[in-house]
Amino acid sequence: MGIASQLLVEARRVAGLTQAALARRAGMPRSVLNAYERGNREPGAGALAGILAAAGFELRLAPLIDRERNARVLAEVLDLAERLPWRPRRTLAFPPFRRRAQ
Repeated sequence: MGIASQLLVEARRVAGLTQAALARRAGMPRSVLNAYERGNREPGAGALAGILAAAGFELRLAPLIDRERNARVLAEVLDLAERLPWRPRRTLAFPPFRRRAQ
């Protein structure tokens, strides 16, 4: 069972609906809802949101990126970079480019 199927089964159970009743409310065949709940088919985001709305729930999508944490880590990395000793190199560490003979 995938996450979507577990979510659908739990939402239907909490709403106290049968598959047939929820499918009717969502405007889809019961066989499709059954396939979603068993994990045989994966609903798209729109279908999942529609089924959950028919059960009385709202699907909210949130980014998985924790911007505050990332900002703190970036600030720490930049702080560390500023503390590193800096010495300019006088010569290149690789051979210079040469022109090809034509």
